[in-house]
Parts: sequence; C-alpha cells; structure tokens
Amino acid sequence: MAHKFINQIEAGQTIDDIYIARDPILRSTSRGDLYIAMFLCDRTGQLNGRMWQATETVYRMLPKPGFVHIQGRSELYQNNLQIIINNVSVVDPGNVQTDDFLARTKKDQKQMFAEVTQTVGQIKNAQLKALVEAFLADAGLMEKFCNAPAAMKMHHDCIGGLLEHVHNMLRVAVAILPYYPDVQADLVLAGILLHDIGKTEELAYDMAFSYTDSGQLIGHIVKSVAMINEKVRALRAGGTEIDPVLLDALTHIILSHHGQYEFGSPKLPATAEAFMVCYIDDLDAKINQVTGAIENETSDSNWTAWINSLQTRLYRKRIE
Repeated sequence: MAHKFINQIEAGQTIDDIYIARDPILRSTSRGDLYIAMFLCDRTGQLNGRMWQATETVYRMLPKPGFVHIQGRSELYQNNLQIIINNVSVVDPGNVQTDDFLARTKKDQKQMFAEVTQTVGQIKNAQLKALVEAFLADAGLMEKFCNAPAAMKMHHDCIGGLLEHVHNMLRVAVAILPYYPDVQADLVLAGILLHDIGKTEELAYDMAFSYTDSGQLIGHIVKSVAMINEKVRALRAGGTEIDPVLLDALTHIILSHHGQYEFGSPKLPATAEAFMVCYIDDLDAKINQVTGAIENETSDSNWTAWINSLQTRLYRKRIE
C-alpha cells in the first residue's frame, strides 16, 4: 500500500500507516487520565498526534524518535488537523522506505559542494583563505555540512538543506558584490560559508529532524563562533596567524546574521558585510519558505492557508 503523506491527510480519514514519532510526552487530563502527545512526521510535514487512555507501558516503548505504525483517525481540533491514535506499534527501521520520511534536496549535492568550494576559493585575503581551507579540509565536518538540514521546519528543512542554503547565498553574493565595491567581498564569502556551520552540531537528522542536547543548550550561532575559534587556534599552533581585528569582523557577521535580538541575534549588524550577509540569508530563507508553502498547498484555491511565520496567506496563481 502506498504511504499516505502528511500533506495528503484531511479531516475525517482513517489512518493506518507508518510515520516517525517525535517528542512523545506522557501527560494527564484534568480528570487524571493519562494520554500521550507526540508529533507524527514524514518528509512532507508533521501533525500533532494524541493517544487518549494511554499507559506508561505504551509510552516507554515509544521510540524518541523512531518509526511507528499508527491506527486511528484524523480530525480538526480548534481548526488544526490532528491524528487521534487508537493503536501504535514500533516499526523496525530496516522495513521502512526512509526516502518517504526525510526530505532531501532536489539539487545535486556533489555539484553544489564543488561550486561552494570554487566560490570561496576566490577569497584573496591570505588569512581568511587559510581559515576557510581549514574548514574545507575537515572531511568529517564537510560530510555533515553537505547532509545537514538548514532548519527544523522554517526553510531548507531537508537533507542537504544547509548546503543548498549556503550555495544559494554564495551565488547571490557573487552576483551583487560588483555593485558594492566598498563592501569587503572576502569577508562576505567567508561569512556566508561559516554563518550556519554550527548547525552541523545543533541539528540531528539520522531518524527525524531534531535538536541535539548540545544544540538545544547552546545554539548554532554560539557553536559556529566556537568552531571558528577552534580552527583559529589550530592554525596559530601551526604557525599561521589570524589578525584579531579580522577575526572580530568575521565573528561579528556570525553573531549578527539573524538581524534582530528577538530572532536570537546576540548582536545587530554594524558593518556593511554583516548587513549584506544578514539580508542575503533572510532573502534565501524567506523565498525558500514561500515557494515551498505554495508548492505543498493541497487545496485548489489560489491562496494558501494562513502561514503564521510569514503572517500572511500566499497567492499561488502564476502569471504566464
């Protein structure tokens, strides 16, 4: 039987299929009855799952995360779709077609990485070049960089999403930098490559997209700075000095690339290079989110459903 994807589910349907269970929590109702809340996921999205009249035994056997066979029904609750679970059983990952559950970039990862390497290879400043090459020479890290998602669900939330995001950003930067000769291109290119490098440690993606404990505690911005400082120490130990002023300028790009304090940015952009990286980052993330929402809308309407993160509905009709 073909898998029923999350984005194909409508209210009032019988559910008898395999999904990834993520973040199960055992809770009590106001009457003291136990129930389990969890997310049910595949490559197209996630829905809230609720199992009423649950037991601690069922809760303890659930993977965190992992594949489960769900029997139940879909319904609307406060205008949000959810799945009411009647029965749940654990499924061996070896019996699952994993491509149904973890989205993967549609672009060629090897080609994108080759183009990323070629683009940052244009960096002329010897110290920045040495730092970037130290990252590129770290084979284990680059394997993670090529496979990590760029986010849990906001944008480029797929295997290879981080690589695709950086690849897109570098292409935009190369296109617009000639119009801004006063902007230091080397800092922009290095900043784009490294601005999210900490996501290789912040996010887990072997079974489902989730935060590592370390990522949850520290976050990718701080992790990115720590990883840069680690490479700088190694370079200095090998006799390659990195100017502290240069390092501060690069670090500032990392610390300010979210653009606003309320978006988790420790600093606001204060250099031309930081502003450029911040806006290119936001542009690529937003366009990916918008085009993805339009593509994944299942209704025949010219408009998507309300998208809270964008604070709007999106117009889908193309002008030919």
